[in-house]
Amino acid sequence: MANQIPVQFHGEGSGVGPLTWGQRGVWRAIVRQGSSEFMGGVFPMPDGITAEDLADALRYIIGRHQSLRTRLVFDQTGDPSQRVFESGELSLEVVDAGDDDVTKVAEDLRRRYESVDFNYADEWPVRMAAVRQRVGPVYLVAVYNHLAVDAHALLALVDDLFSRDPVTGAPVGPVTAMQPLEQARLQQLPSAQRQTDGALRHWERVLRSVPAQRFGESNDERDPRWWDATYFSPAAYLAMRSIAASLGTDTSPVLLAGFAVAMASTVGRNPVVLQIAVSNRFRPGFAASVSPLAQASPCYLDVADITFAEAVTRAYRAAMTTYLHSYYDPVQRFNLTEAINEERGEVIDVQCYFNDRRDAARDQSPGDVPTTAEIEAALSKSKLTWGPYTAVPEPTFYLDIDDADGGVEFQLTVDTHYVGPPGMEAFVRALETVLVEAAKDTSKPTGVRA
Repeated sequence: MANQIPVQFHGEGSGVGPLTWGQRGVWRAIVRQGSSEFMGGVFPMPDGITAEDLADALRYIIGRHQSLRTRLVFDQTGDPSQRVFESGELSLEVVDAGDDDVTKVAEDLRRRYESVDFNYADEWPVRMAAVRQRVGPVYLVAVYNHLAVDAHALLALVDDLFSRDPVTGAPVGPVTAMQPLEQARLQQLPSAQRQTDGALRHWERVLRSVPAQRFGESNDERDPRWWDATYFSPAAYLAMRSIAASLGTDTSPVLLAGFAVAMASTVGRNPVVLQIAVSNRFRPGFAASVSPLAQASPCYLDVADITFAEAVTRAYRAAMTTYLHSYYDPVQRFNLTEAINEERGEVIDVQCYFNDRRDAARDQSPGDVPTTAEIEAALSKSKLTWGPYTAVPEPTFYLDIDDADGGVEFQLTVDTHYVGPPGMEAFVRALETVLVEAAKDTSKPTGVRA
């Protein structure tokens, strides 16, 4: 059984403006694949939370953040702009699981939410439900339109929600992070065009200097075409901490170096050319912004005939260049890519991605450096899980890296027409092996030949 709690909201700021750069990138992906992109999931609730509490939280976050009360407006050619509303109403769905498996009920509801595209012009960009059993809510199901948030925006949203006064529920202060209409306004200024120009020069240098293809042809094509594999690795987690401590760096360039070596050693070729998904949260006013800000920028890494320590140094330097050029007008970038493809008479495959989605505070906690024995003992706890599978177009090769309880999780999405399931498994296991072996001695060669 299900019912609805109406949620009326009001917030400061309204108006119409162009899409932000982050929204433009998401919109292009939506158009390309012909379906909405979703964020969010299923979240367990603590005891004592009521459906009315969740309705109040929904009212609070929509009132606070413009992106959650934004709809699209389309011109006669079908091009979108955004309209932010001061007020409106939506519903919190309340589902009673009865005697059914409440976890399955929540997951089924999430899948139902994600099976239907958002109505961009007439629907608010959040679908939310409380799934309860007997006493009160057990799970919150929250699915957001990616045009409104990205992964780091969801973290900012949670931080803002839990910063409220625990007694009164009042906010600690006004929203100071830059909201979408202001972002869009600033992105029309000459200074923003200069930022885009620099990013385009970086893209052009990479696109003109690399072979067109990253991968060969697969000998194990599947239907549905795009496959996911998730690899949980406590050993990789311990190994990257050990390497980072040894080299005096953080773990992200360690993982990037490991990615490049594993790629060149298995399914790809050296030099490795990939795009790094950059949160852009380090830019002024963006740290706590509830809006899609992540953009990708190319990274070129030659890991042949060097030590792993040198590979980490190169990864760090290459990543810094990538971060510098990760904020730009994506429409101009797409036009540049198409022009260079036409000049070269071939399509340059830049659909290989590295996305480190872990908590930004991941390297700030002190702790003992893992020993070789601890790292090797953890290898027995690795776990590979297959699925889901989809016929909806995805990039050629996309690696998400997430925090996991007691380890790190590599989620790999691949076009099996280029890399089949055996290659996917070979890559994630090679990534773990590269890190474990480098933890023993960072001065060992990568094993990649020019």
